[in-house]
Amino acid sequence: MICGLTCDEREMLRHKLEELPQAMPPRVVWERIRAQAEAEGLFRRPAARRVGTWVGGAGLAAAVALAVLLVPRLYVPAPEARTEPLVTEQTNQVPLTALQALMVESRQLESDLRLLPAEPKVVRAGTVAPISEIEDRIAAIDFHLSDPAVSLTADEKELFWRERVRLMKSLVRLRYAQAQATAY
Repeated sequence: MICGLTCDEREMLRHKLEELPQAMPPRVVWERIRAQAEAEGLFRRPAARRVGTWVGGAGLAAAVALAVLLVPRLYVPAPEARTEPLVTEQTNQVPLTALQALMVESRQLESDLRLLPAEPKVVRAGTVAPISEIEDRIAAIDFHLSDPAVSLTADEKELFWRERVRLMKSLVRLRYAQAQATAY
């Protein structure tokens, strides 16, 4: 490395640096270094410290719990051999409400999203911000839907689920486009 020092000057500098006391810099310095590195995308914060991830995970868990509770109600077992007369199919079907249909569609979109390849290490700047914004909006909706302190009417729940499905469709399209772009 060309630094403009003579051998004697360099040796004196090395000797003076070795004489410095071994002291750790203040914690604030390390926090600024970490914040700058995160801002530059050199590394991410641990998942436990990212609130958006936690809220999104909680929302996803709430959606799965709702699906687990509602799917058995939609399932109609096949008729077994009985001595009783069979019930006609018309009276045996459970009509899907709009809210249940939205929940099922949301669950299917989440499944489609999980089937896509993992997010690539190098991404286009034009897709990072929209994907992040959509994920944040989905997490906010999940928070409202799963928060027991918020009492929503049936119309409000349907509105939130409709918006969640719309955002999930956009997210799947963006992630699919992102996966296609990295395949080439």
